[in-house]
Amino acid sequence: MEGKILGNRYELIEKIGGGGMATVYKAKCRLLNRFVAVKILRPEFTNDEEFVKRFRVEAQAAASLSHPNIVSIYDVGYEDNIHYIVMEYVNGITLKDYIEQKGALPWQEAVDITIQVCSAIEVAHANNIVHRDIKPHNILLTKDGIAKVTDFGIARAVSSSTITMAGSTIGSVHYFSPEQARGGYTDEKSDLYSLGITMYEMVTGRLPFDGETPVSIAIKHIQTEPIQPIELNRYIPTAVNAIIMKAIRKGQDQRYQTARSMLNDLYRCIKDPYGNFVVEESYTANPTKRMQAITDNDIDEYEDDIAIRQINNEDEYVAPNSSKKTIWIATAASIVVVALLVILTIYMVNKPAKSSNTEEVIIQNYIGKDFNEVRDELEAKGITVDEPNMKYSDEFKENTIMAQSIKPGQPLKPGGFNSIKFDVSKGPEKKLVPSYIGKDYKIAEAELRDNYKLKVEVIEEFSDFPIDTVIRTVPEANSEVKAGDSIKIYKSKGPEIKMTEVPDLTGKTLDQAKQILSNKNLKVGNLSPSSPGAGLKIIKQEPSAGQQVQEDTAIDLYFEEPAKTSPPKQSTTKNNNENENSKKVQSKTIHIELNSDNTSDTVTVFARVTPSDTKEPVIIYPYKKVNKNDFPLPLTFDIPQDGYTEVYVEIDGEPFIQEVYQYEE
Repeated sequence: MEGKILGNRYELIEKIGGGGMATVYKAKCRLLNRFVAVKILRPEFTNDEEFVKRFRVEAQAAASLSHPNIVSIYDVGYEDNIHYIVMEYVNGITLKDYIEQKGALPWQEAVDITIQVCSAIEVAHANNIVHRDIKPHNILLTKDGIAKVTDFGIARAVSSSTITMAGSTIGSVHYFSPEQARGGYTDEKSDLYSLGITMYEMVTGRLPFDGETPVSIAIKHIQTEPIQPIELNRYIPTAVNAIIMKAIRKGQDQRYQTARSMLNDLYRCIKDPYGNFVVEESYTANPTKRMQAITDNDIDEYEDDIAIRQINNEDEYVAPNSSKKTIWIATAASIVVVALLVILTIYMVNKPAKSSNTEEVIIQNYIGKDFNEVRDELEAKGITVDEPNMKYSDEFKENTIMAQSIKPGQPLKPGGFNSIKFDVSKGPEKKLVPSYIGKDYKIAEAELRDNYKLKVEVIEEFSDFPIDTVIRTVPEANSEVKAGDSIKIYKSKGPEIKMTEVPDLTGKTLDQAKQILSNKNLKVGNLSPSSPGAGLKIIKQEPSAGQQVQEDTAIDLYFEEPAKTSPPKQSTTKNNNENENSKKVQSKTIHIELNSDNTSDTVTVFARVTPSDTKEPVIIYPYKKVNKNDFPLPLTFDIPQDGYTEVYVEIDGEPFIQEVYQYEE
């Protein structure tokens, strides 16, 4: 298949994966010039018309899902008896491969991955899409640690179809919910069960149920209680263990009822891994209702309206040789009698209270009003108000009526059997801010805006974080927020580029240059010569003085040539002939006075003399440390006949004496 072009657009490059249902290829989209993943269904699926029809519908529905943790579906196509879908290309590995490589994951990493997958599931459920095949094989991990759920459309299409394949099983029985194993009704809680099994595998490195055959594994899902994860890995916090065990309860009504409720516990466990906040689910088939008290007057009032059918004692007609039918009829008659008595008992017990107000009450529009006030008003008129359905709402404030069971304008008789029920707001649901530090800011922005309904402001800052990654959020991670709240995302612009002006270093020594450059946040570059002698001055620099450069730029330095020192004078006795041929020199001594404002104990002295006859500088003090008590400091030098000598002296790197001394007759 490599090299084949589908839809005159998608060029198949290489096979990158596959399973019992499809083969996956890396491909190049010629139109948009990007890499994509193309999943080609196997022939045994494409020959099933019902499946193909469901597949296209479900894949198109899944294509509408937009979430950073869901692999996006770009296109669905058919060509040359090849059914294919085009998806986002994810450069990473499956969670299954990751677990096999690493073994049991640290609980913090497992919780982070579970949060990402659960967020994806929440969005899918909100769009009435149930995956039905959540497992590590269908979760991809990028190199940045981002989890992406794939195969939404395929999994749903397979689960909805009546496909039979000899010797094969659709999906993985290791992650099936008990209701899936029984072939029963599946819903959102089935996905959460499979996610719980996946989380179990992440923190323990093994599956809770295994066996020699798929049937044996399925039976264990239905009948066998798993070993608790904490018994297999003692480093698992109690809250993580409790979340997993709640997610994989046998009964659907015992598990997390929504992905949001599971997410909330996951966020809490990050903040409090040993907290006791995981609540077991419990439901009552017949909720308690507010009933009026029954009085003797109530019984008297309704006695004349109750008619109880009497069962005649006459023999029923029985066909010949039908003893079994006779028994059946007798049994049925007994059941009817018992049923009538039960009905009478219930009627009498629940007989409405006698009300002083016999006029019908016209039901008003109570939406937007305070529930407590409305309830008090109606009960005062003899109307029974059931316990409300409390629901989170971003639109209605807390304790405000959102819906009513009886339409406005309808009459309701006081004390009757009819009652009214309200949906009442609990206010916006509070959620915990996830940690996005180090992740792409676009992922954080999309999730906080779309899933959390927050007002998001993105602020750029210089930092050492990679460009476009999240530095922090305000409020910070694990803070409680509700829909409509504001949150700030600080994203990185990368390290700040600061400019500075190159200082003039000519005439300075190496030590002086280092200090000056350090003050400017610059550094010393190449030296010429590579090992300049102490006291040599800089004669050139690159970049030159006055240029604007980035901080931490290296400045190359060029030094003057080292001075040649005079050879020591030899004490010789000159004869008359030598004295006649040699030139006369004049010795001179000057005294260097130290400035009175110098307070240090020692100073650094540099002294150089240059006779006019040789033009060769002679260094007398090569940056020598001198105690201030030694001043005035004598400096002796020779002056050539008919010439002069230049004298140059520095004190602590600053020019002190620059004089020319002439030969005196």
